[in-house]
Amino acid sequence: MFLAGLALAAPAQSATLQSAISGDMPQLMTLYRDLHANPELSMQEYRTPAKLAPEMRKLGFTVTEKVGKTGLVAVMRNGPGPVLMLRADMDALPVREQTGLPFASKAVGKLPDGTETPVMHACGHDTHIASWLGTARRLVAMKDQWSGTLMMILQSGEETGEGARAMLAEGLYTRFPKPGYVLAFHDSAILPAGNIGLTPGYTTASVDNVDIIVNGVGGHGATPQATKDPIVLASRIVLALQTLVSREKNPLDPAVVTVGSFNSGNKHNVIPDEAKLQLTVRTYKPEVRKLLLDGIGRIARGEAIAAGVPDDKMPIVTIREEQHTPATFNSEKLSNHELDLFREHFGADRTSILPPLMVGEDVGRYWLDDASVQGTLFWVGGVPKAKWDAVNGDPSKLPSLHSPFWAPDAETVISTATEAMTLAALDILKRS
Repeated sequence: MFLAGLALAAPAQSATLQSAISGDMPQLMTLYRDLHANPELSMQEYRTPAKLAPEMRKLGFTVTEKVGKTGLVAVMRNGPGPVLMLRADMDALPVREQTGLPFASKAVGKLPDGTETPVMHACGHDTHIASWLGTARRLVAMKDQWSGTLMMILQSGEETGEGARAMLAEGLYTRFPKPGYVLAFHDSAILPAGNIGLTPGYTTASVDNVDIIVNGVGGHGATPQATKDPIVLASRIVLALQTLVSREKNPLDPAVVTVGSFNSGNKHNVIPDEAKLQLTVRTYKPEVRKLLLDGIGRIARGEAIAAGVPDDKMPIVTIREEQHTPATFNSEKLSNHELDLFREHFGADRTSILPPLMVGEDVGRYWLDDASVQGTLFWVGGVPKAKWDAVNGDPSKLPSLHSPFWAPDAETVISTATEAMTLAALDILKRS
């Protein structure tokens, strides 16, 4: 399907594409700043798709809104050929922005439980949306160079792991053309702005959220012998959980078990009735995921038995399956091809193979269980050059994704991502 010659890499054609994207950048940056100042929480993205839908209709796409609650699907048929899906996510995070940008978010949203929270595009999804529109514009302007069906989706709820599942459940592959190829990108806080990273095979991890309610028998802090202290028991569980990774799992299989929240009690001299733990579990392989999740329940119960907790007060372990995000496994044939394509076009000094990351991304759902669909997620560096140089290329000294201080070089991210996505789309859909 792919042609061996990477025609777009020719200097004259590259310059033409870059010049066209440069002409789009003022409007794309206006869109980016508007999106950044008006972020929306997961599964509450109403303003964002409403703003993009008219733009896509103007370009000639058939647009369907409210797919997977707030998702948007735009389809353009341009003759016979493959079906290619380009995906961008559009949700923000419950984070108070501290970037100092003149268009910094002052938005406030509500979490599912009704709690008010500041909201920020701390993961850079606003750059994804602007690049998505930029790519659409370029591909429409170059319709004479490709043939096939282009499906472009804006997905809600990536941060909560709900969005891709919701769009698929509402008939993404039955109501609309089923893609043979899926492409997406993510801005990166570990690459200098304008560089591209790609990982054939596993690229992001499976993510599970686990809640543990550790029951005890409360009482006076001065008479602990009359209680079953859930704080001590929960502390034992926290420490024992670490052996799942260090002693029960093959050390060649990456995994993380982190207790991110430990809450119990509210008075110095009162032993409470319960403690609550919240865990994140990160894996790649399904069998490793099962080993860890099974082990969490076993350890929680075993430590409770050892502490003499009655059978009717055993810990309650809840695996939040509705929040599960599977690992993203980049289709190796497609990913290796994209690497060659990007190296040829951008140069080897701007293109690298990244190691797999333990962050989560639900884009892999679109091709996880269907061998007829190939998919790739790649990364576009967002660290401003001055900041990268100031730390000698050590991203550990810089704000990460999800940081209230994350302020990518948005113009470079958007222009590079638009160029890369356009290049990859034309390669897949190129005319014979």
